[in-house]
Amino acid sequence: MKIVGEIFLIIGSLFLFLSALGLLRMPDVYNRMQAGTKGTTFGAFFSILGVMAMRPEWFLKGLSIIIFILLTNPLSSHALLRATHRLGVPLAKKAIDAYAEDKEKGIVEK
Repeated sequence: MKIVGEIFLIIGSLFLFLSALGLLRMPDVYNRMQAGTKGTTFGAFFSILGVMAMRPEWFLKGLSIIIFILLTNPLSSHALLRATHRLGVPLAKKAIDAYAEDKEKGIVEK
């Protein structure tokens, strides 16, 4: 189980590294938030799975942390991005703002 745990830790570290790289490379705050959220969610998920595989006595704690992260991280990033959009932070030059188009059509609330 130690080898399986180490593999999960390496995968988690890779996701966290790619998340940090995405924060540096993406053109605007919306893309950066998406890269950061997905990468940190999966990075933490696999890292905790690795710890759980190496230390089975931490299974319940790890499972509760994974559930908490999977529920809160995407929801909090969505709330932050929606507030950012309402404040009028501009998108990248080639980005299409479908949400603003839907607001003009009356599909979503203003």
